[in-house]
Amino acid sequence: MSNISQHDHDTEIHDHDRGLAFDLSTLMQRRQALRFFAGAGLVALAGCGSSKLSSSASTTGATAGSTTTGASTSASSAAATTAATTATTKATTATTATPATTATTATTASGTATDTATAIPEETAGPYPGDGSNGVNVLSQSGIVRSDIRSSFGSSTTVAAGVPTVVKLTIVTAGTGKALAGAAVYLWHCDINGNYSLYSQAVTKENYLRGVQETDANGTVSFTTIFPACYSGRWPHIHFEVYPSLAKATASTSKIATSQLALPEATCKTVYATSGYSKSVSNLSQVSLKTDNVFSDGADRETPTVTGSVADGYVFSLTVPVKA
Repeated sequence: MSNISQHDHDTEIHDHDRGLAFDLSTLMQRRQALRFFAGAGLVALAGCGSSKLSSSASTTGATAGSTTTGASTSASSAAATTAATTATTKATTATTATPATTATTATTASGTATDTATAIPEETAGPYPGDGSNGVNVLSQSGIVRSDIRSSFGSSTTVAAGVPTVVKLTIVTAGTGKALAGAAVYLWHCDINGNYSLYSQAVTKENYLRGVQETDANGTVSFTTIFPACYSGRWPHIHFEVYPSLAKATASTSKIATSQLALPEATCKTVYATSGYSKSVSNLSQVSLKTDNVFSDGADRETPTVTGSVADGYVFSLTVPVKA
């Protein structure tokens, strides 16, 4: 499952659209930046096992709605409002519920990374970043700026299999909590078999499950992807890097933050009980957050809120404070 033997892979781990419709000026800036970074040398990178240094999406994943009703100044008005709200809620539930979602228990896990005073913990990018710091630089390739990262782009159009998942990150400035609009997020993770595109032997010709998005006015980016596997030696996770702008998201040297999402155990167990994730069951049983060499010193601020189900898909949401 890697560019080396399984044994070596495991050993190393232990040591470890939007499409083309962004404006022309931004495109020109990225091209200029790419010319600058062309020819940069390869930089050796430590394994994915080093210790710690320092969210509405358009998707197949279903999200839970909520209705807030203001308090009335009279008892009769309050009763009427409550009745109306109850009727609306029941009507909505009756309209949206399907046999599949009724039969599947939705899993919700609350992330606790709401403190914006301190930047999110800095983590290793691991040995398979694809950002130019360890071999190939996918950030310089046309097609990397996209919201749906399930398929490869370029010469291959292979689509990664797995439970549909949306990752929604809101980037804010540490200290003020102000939304960081116009920044860029590069996100990547392993596939259903625990392989990383571009690096693992079985998928060296693929570049799926990697993509870049520019944050909107609310500092939010949203990626449509699949639920990653649990591979030997690591807790289930998703990597991401934050860049000051889309134009500068061309090489790792310009990033301002690198971190990982720690996926909630209950959700992982539910997903891994489904078809295609059999290897993840045993791998998950052999690791814990306390023993993981990245999250062992605490993962509360890196654990996203999770909503959804296997039938409808999942949504991961997390606020990410960074030093801008």
